[in-house]
Amino acid sequence: MKVNIAYLAQGKLHLKNGDHAVRIIESKFGQSVKERALEIQQRHSWKSQGRGAQFMSGGLLWGAKEADPVAMRIAITGLAWASSDTLIYALQTDEIAGVFALEEGGKTERRLFHNANYRVGHLHACAEHDLITCALLQEMGTANLAVIRADGTDFFEVTEGDSYDLAPSWIPGSPRHLLFQSAGVARTKDGHFSGYAPFAIYKLNIDTGEMTCLAEDEKYDLLGPRITGDGTLYYIRRPYRSREVKLNAWRLMLDLLLLPLRLLYAIFQFLNFFTTRYTGKPLTSAGGAKQREMDVQQMMVWGNLIQAQKDARHNEDDAPDLVPKSWELVCQHPNGSLEVLQKGILAFDLCRDGTIIYSNGSSIHQWREDGSTERLLADKFIEQVAIG
Repeated sequence: MKVNIAYLAQGKLHLKNGDHAVRIIESKFGQSVKERALEIQQRHSWKSQGRGAQFMSGGLLWGAKEADPVAMRIAITGLAWASSDTLIYALQTDEIAGVFALEEGGKTERRLFHNANYRVGHLHACAEHDLITCALLQEMGTANLAVIRADGTDFFEVTEGDSYDLAPSWIPGSPRHLLFQSAGVARTKDGHFSGYAPFAIYKLNIDTGEMTCLAEDEKYDLLGPRITGDGTLYYIRRPYRSREVKLNAWRLMLDLLLLPLRLLYAIFQFLNFFTTRYTGKPLTSAGGAKQREMDVQQMMVWGNLIQAQKDARHNEDDAPDLVPKSWELVCQHPNGSLEVLQKGILAFDLCRDGTIIYSNGSSIHQWREDGSTERLLADKFIEQVAIG
């Protein structure tokens, strides 16, 4: 069966139509934001010319550098198929976030929505009523769900409160109902973030606000849910680890002991900045390119920071699992029984005909109802997948 596959890898959108080769799709909007920032920088470059201006342009006295347009972060944070030839995606830059539609095989880009107040991710489309749902990530450690029409109008939030709501998807045959994962947010007496409860799976009526829990387990996070018309539920199950922030007396004592050293290090870095800026050479030559080679590739997946490259280096497989085998793709049948389909799964998607594609972070496979699998492609650090 030929399928259209879109996936995110290292913040970039990759598209594979049928048997065609994989293509990287560059966001025209994202590039225009970068080009506009570069134009503004060049227009005001006179302010940084001359020795006196040079002192000020480096970020005034405290060394805060002016943003470099070339290094501006432009990342795709969510994707979903609205139809067989229309792909929607969420984009995040340092200044703005938005939702866009790619049509004609990625040749045409249409802006649906953009806003500077949210970080947008986890998209899903409902072709029956031309609706798109997404997650809005807030600065206080919470996330709410929102719904927007396919033409970019009628944007409104459908969940609220001190919770972390992610991975919304429309329920087949019930276009006014959403499926999503949610975790309660724990806070200290002063209101500071303390941690999350285990993720559970809920169904939401967007008209009435009524919520129904479909699956929960205090020992596991249940992630990325998808459901079929007959009520068969699919999700990723991983062991729950409490992320509650607790005061550690020994750690506090160590921090106090290291405080003088950290202050000396801060003073050294302050002096190192001025030395580098006005002589072109740092006070020390340690680190450099060799140190940069030691950096570990990191991915934020379902609220966990994954050190993917470290795991990959210790695996001789050309497409190693980037998450433990305890991350399982689970099928929950309508009668409540559970079946583990695959292990070491980071992301998956479900097509209307029951076809499942999944990724271990290094490759994408197709799962068939008879239990057989087929590897479709391999790539590095795959974060999300969508089938159309």
